[in-house]
Amino acid sequence: MTLFGGLEHIVREQEPLAPYTWFRLGGTAGYFAEPATEAELTDIVTRCYENEVPVRLLGGGSNILVAETGFAGLVLHLSAAVFSQVEVTDSRVRAGCGAKLAHLVSAAVGAGLAGLEQLAGIPGSVGGALHGNAGTQSGDVGQWASQAVVMTRDGSLVTRTAEELRFSYRQSSLDELVILSGEFALDEDDPQEVVKRMQTSWIVKKSGQPTGQQGTGCVFKDPGGVTAASLIDQSGLKGHSVGGARMSEEHPNFILVQENATSQDVLDVIDATRNAVQEQTGLELELQIEVW
Repeated sequence: MTLFGGLEHIVREQEPLAPYTWFRLGGTAGYFAEPATEAELTDIVTRCYENEVPVRLLGGGSNILVAETGFAGLVLHLSAAVFSQVEVTDSRVRAGCGAKLAHLVSAAVGAGLAGLEQLAGIPGSVGGALHGNAGTQSGDVGQWASQAVVMTRDGSLVTRTAEELRFSYRQSSLDELVILSGEFALDEDDPQEVVKRMQTSWIVKKSGQPTGQQGTGCVFKDPGGVTAASLIDQSGLKGHSVGGARMSEEHPNFILVQENATSQDVLDVIDATRNAVQEQTGLELELQIEVW
């Protein structure tokens, strides 16, 4: 491993990626790195940039489908504590990219700060939430973001101010390699009222998700004015299955996978669903998950 000489303690070769994703599917990463410090992260990213090694960041894995062929480059997994800190100062909360979104929400609510409680029940990491502008019908994470620190593909650190940040439905302008941290400007409120709203949001979110399955994933974005689930229901693809993957009958925008499922099974179900919806409604569903 001459490319990563001196970093053998944090870089592994041919690491299976399935255990790091909600679908529990897919092949291996050519290299898999879990840096323990920002300096190690910078070193890894710089070496990859100089040697033209492709790099991808894996967060909570809730919206990633890895193909059986895996990824030939290097996958970053920022699981160390230094990347997962959450700090509250007055009415602002700063969170590292590796922190769970649920941890950010609970820290804000615990401090009597309102805004993020509507995100209760959404899985994944803070970095992933910012990149994909995670949210509900009540709002999204981007409307509270006041700053983000990012690392570019050459290893440079850049701070994006509120004026530079752009958020829209399930996407953002944060397309750099790594979102190291985000800062959120929130509103002070009655702590008990904030807790009540968080509990309500959590209940509503969980009621719309399947439970008791090995792996699940919400697949399509809502196209606007109508939900993807209603279009899938209308197209008759509820319960459609290929191999070990099938569209949920109770929650049509979720794919459920069994132990015998493959990534290709999931892709085949996605293609069949998307084609049926387009044929019957003229609308093309856009993926919410990212396929590697």
